[in-house]
Amino acid sequence: MLQNLHVKNLALIDEVEIDFQKGLNILTGETGAGKSIILGSVSLALGARYSTDILRKGAQYGFVELTFTVEDKKQEERLKKLDIFPEEGTVVLSRRLMEGRSTSKINGETVPISLLKEAAGILIDIHGQHEHQSLLYKKRQLEILDAFASEKILEAKEKVFVSFQEYKKWKKELEEADQDEAARAKEASFLEFEIGEIEEAALQDGEDEELEESYRRMVNSRKIVEGVHEAHGYTSEDGDSASESLSRAIRSLAEAAGLDEAAKELYDQLLEVDSLLNDFNRELADYEKSLDFSDEDFAETENRLNEINRLKTKYGSTIEQIRAYCEEKKSRLLVLNDYDRYLEELKEKYERALKHLEKNTTVLTRLRKEQSLLFSEKITEGLKDLNFADVRFQIDFSSLPEYTANGKDDISYMISMNPGEPLKPLAEVASGGELSRIMLAIKTVMADKDEIPTLIFDEIDVGISGRTAQKVSEKMAVIGRTHQVICITHLAQIAAQADAHYLIEKTVDEGKTHTDIRQLSNEESVEELARILGGAKITDTVLENAREMRELARSGK
Repeated sequence: MLQNLHVKNLALIDEVEIDFQKGLNILTGETGAGKSIILGSVSLALGARYSTDILRKGAQYGFVELTFTVEDKKQEERLKKLDIFPEEGTVVLSRRLMEGRSTSKINGETVPISLLKEAAGILIDIHGQHEHQSLLYKKRQLEILDAFASEKILEAKEKVFVSFQEYKKWKKELEEADQDEAARAKEASFLEFEIGEIEEAALQDGEDEELEESYRRMVNSRKIVEGVHEAHGYTSEDGDSASESLSRAIRSLAEAAGLDEAAKELYDQLLEVDSLLNDFNRELADYEKSLDFSDEDFAETENRLNEINRLKTKYGSTIEQIRAYCEEKKSRLLVLNDYDRYLEELKEKYERALKHLEKNTTVLTRLRKEQSLLFSEKITEGLKDLNFADVRFQIDFSSLPEYTANGKDDISYMISMNPGEPLKPLAEVASGGELSRIMLAIKTVMADKDEIPTLIFDEIDVGISGRTAQKVSEKMAVIGRTHQVICITHLAQIAAQADAHYLIEKTVDEGKTHTDIRQLSNEESVEELARILGGAKITDTVLENAREMRELARSGK
């Protein structure tokens, strides 16, 4: 059950914290007090979309935290399958809302919003103000029936899904295989060209990696050879090299060396430099001869790599992918060369998949029809409890024009609300208030089926009054015996059934409006009932009526 709701910086709320009780929790208040934002914040905490307009004016963020107690073992096991482990019997879901982003947490750990929504589906069911309108859509009607049938049709639905995927695969291939002879000949010619180009290359596994390594080494060797050769050209005895320039300098200084001691010292130094340069040139020449580089090998390696890379751009990023592409095209070419046989085999596979899908779909439809009878019976009982005295409810089945992954059933909820009237689709006969009661009946049936411990109803009383309102209030009280129910209402009949009654009120403090909530005592609850019954002026008679209504509701429990 939902034990605690903590809301901060949303709409007119600065900060409120509510401890909910077991049974029927009723929220009432003046129009505009902020009732919807209280329960709307629960939806926000469970992953609903939001606009930044919902943040309290001036606030940097909004915050909602829900604390659930988990007492049911099945519920606990379902949570554990999501890697959510109750801590001392509680699970805390929270969401921090900011402009453009939000942060979701479960038991203090940040989680994706998808996980928050999955956990919510186990812990709580929320009926929003306009959810009953979804009953008018056939897709939603089928979803509800399937949820009711649950494990009874689970295996059948899975078989339909798998067989539909197989059917869709062969149907697509058969459609794509519809080619005339000229198109097939053109495709075959192109395939032969591609296959020939790949096979002519005679690619070997790992060849590209070995060539790339050899090419890198050759590029480095080439740079070394070019550098050494160029250096030798500058220092050798040819042309304007360093060696030739040094020889001219020695000859120029020779005569001066015989005439002057200082010149002689410089001359001797030049001779030493010349000796060193000669030694250097000999070593450089020997090193150049030792280098292993072949222009022919380099060109051959480079051309082979270019060829492989050209094929990669056309047929695959690796040699393995290119060869796989080639094999795939060979298979396709075989098909084109024996096309009539291929087409026959394809038709056989398609027909086999279609028969399998038909069989599985028939089983699913049969199971759905069986479950629809029980569902209709329970919904009818629930509707009679909600003042539809002569109601008849059933589900009509027809077939969709095409198969889907969910079968071929096209269902419609049919209802007759008066004696002698024929059954008609909901959309043709049900008003907003009637739809609301029908949804309440469905929620009641589904709550028992799904074992959801907490149900939230936001203004389930739309469009009802009088005897019908009394019936709805009694139904809410019955649900409250086995589930925690949290309900916003404008009706005194429903509010009188409260096991815990909360007042939502708007106050103004120093020019700033606030929404607050507090649990009422028994006497305060009677006064609130009187306000709902009598409006602004509460007389002793209205107050007595409210007290009597409250006592009658309690005695009925």
